[in-house]
Amino acid sequence: MLEENDGTKLSVKDGTPVAVHESHPPETDDDDAAPGVVQSVDRALAILEILGREGSSGVGDVAEELQIHKSTASRLLASLQARGMVQQNTNRGKFELGFGILRLASTIPGRLSLVGEARPVLEKLAVEFKETVNLAVLREEYAVNVDQAMGPSTLATYDWLGSLTPLHATSSGKVLLAALGADERGRILKAAGLPQRTAKTIRSRTALEKDLLQVVKNGYAQAREEFEVGINSVAVPVRNHLGAVVGAISVSGPAFRFDPEIEPGLLEGLQQAGLRVGASLGYTAG
Repeated sequence: MLEENDGTKLSVKDGTPVAVHESHPPETDDDDAAPGVVQSVDRALAILEILGREGSSGVGDVAEELQIHKSTASRLLASLQARGMVQQNTNRGKFELGFGILRLASTIPGRLSLVGEARPVLEKLAVEFKETVNLAVLREEYAVNVDQAMGPSTLATYDWLGSLTPLHATSSGKVLLAALGADERGRILKAAGLPQRTAKTIRSRTALEKDLLQVVKNGYAQAREEFEVGINSVAVPVRNHLGAVVGAISVSGPAFRFDPEIEPGLLEGLQQAGLRVGASLGYTAG
């Protein structure tokens, strides 16, 4: 057996060197895949993940990453293309995710209700910390409480379900404000102003921006008697599959007994609750 400088293997037949093309290891059949895994389906889904990560990839790139023959990668891509899951860029010849993905994804929000996903989490928090728990979302210049779970305490706080609350004076509102871009936040605050609710309400835009920076840094917001005298609250964000903040979960209670920073396990438990609801909406932390 001889070998050329480029690594080509040669054998000698009747005194004449003949190139020997080494074959790739045979690909495994579905029967050789992991239990419960249909290999062709698994590979097709892997291709979608590759295109989602890379933006676009050629047949050779896909074949190399999946360690399959180019012909197999080509057939899988053709099948996905026929379903509209991928499309080929005519200029570069590479494949990208197709509009069929958007068609499927558009059906998810209707089935993944934020309130429905959050409800059991709110109830668990209310029982665990014996205080009132609210879920709020942004509506124009306000935070609106769309769900509430009452704690077993005999000194339960007000029923804020359905009420519009000022963004600058509530923990939920601060979480929602902190998630906005500077231009959008400025537009909202210009329209809503900074009306005073109590003697502790933040009235300065500079002070509010400083507070919001802490919200981003800490991952939670507090409001200490800023909305209602005698009521403290703390809130964390809820993120969707795109990482966007779509809501805020807050725990509130009477100031004389409820201090978010010293309540055992509260901040950690509340942050984990926000992550659990986010995970049910497709959010992946990190």
